[in-house]
Amino acid sequence: MTNLLKKAARIGATVIVFSAIYSSAIAQNSERPDLEGIWTNASLTKLSRPSGVESLIVSAEQALIIAASTPIAGIEGGLDEGDGINNTPSASADDFGVRAYNNFWVEPGSNLALIKGEFRTSYVVNPEDGQVPRLSDPKYDFTRRDFGSRYATGFGDSRGPEAIPNAERCLLGFGNKAGPGMMGALYNNTYQFVQTDDYVMILAEMVHDARIIPIFDSPEQARANRRPAPLEPWFGDSVGWYENDQLVVETVNIHPLQLSQSSVPITKTGQIIERFSRYSDNEIFYQFTVEDSNIYSQPWTAELSFYATEDGLYEYACHEGNYAMPGILAGARRLEMEEAAGLSK
Repeated sequence: MTNLLKKAARIGATVIVFSAIYSSAIAQNSERPDLEGIWTNASLTKLSRPSGVESLIVSAEQALIIAASTPIAGIEGGLDEGDGINNTPSASADDFGVRAYNNFWVEPGSNLALIKGEFRTSYVVNPEDGQVPRLSDPKYDFTRRDFGSRYATGFGDSRGPEAIPNAERCLLGFGNKAGPGMMGALYNNTYQFVQTDDYVMILAEMVHDARIIPIFDSPEQARANRRPAPLEPWFGDSVGWYENDQLVVETVNIHPLQLSQSSVPITKTGQIIERFSRYSDNEIFYQFTVEDSNIYSQPWTAELSFYATEDGLYEYACHEGNYAMPGILAGARRLEMEEAAGLSK
């Protein structure tokens, strides 16, 4: 604990210096904020506040203590010093997934999210309890598919390709990485923002998911140029405009397959409103509000920050040398044949 407090003191001093340097260079002067560049939103903060933590904002010392006990990849206590591959559990036992192959790949961040100089314990800021206000009896028959046990045990539905999660099929990154409602996850938390007069492109490093958002002169014009409802694109139908030194992006009509595996779902009548602004030379302040009375008891809002990084954006070659899909399906068919022949144990 002593080492943690020493480290916390150094971080606290850094935050004070950071705030002093950048407080005078906060917002862009123009209506259109400059969002271009390579950014990261890596942190150990989750969407909802963890049990036993009451405050949204904590000190640097408290942030380190909470971060040290934050589960990573479902494992209590954060990262350890092992390689994650020794003493591999038996088949169907918990943690068969051994932390995403081994710890080499795991890079979610080392501390809680730092947002405008404050350490945050949840992305959710409204409601004040830091919890997503899900309806206990939703008006829409919505069941989010949870693949946690598949990851933890190695056992899952293998009836066909469609039974395997979008991320394992390399269709989308996991953890709502590209959004809408863009949040950090276990690794590859890097983004590239590109702005032109007519579009904003946000490229997520994971799976190289790209959101291409058309920009209009007003919200009325943007909404009048929605895509046809039957299209149901990945990441939804997003349109944007500039307002009060912010980029505002409004999204509806998210693809149903993404909806069922998203931590930020909305139905056909719901919407997600994202706001991007420059807080400082190296920080983008990001806020998104979810409105859908079919799933939630009230609109709710989350906040986080993107920080400039000198790390490059790397190719996420999800399918390169990946034999998982044919292996999983071939193995499942073999077991079915053995069972039908009375050979399985």
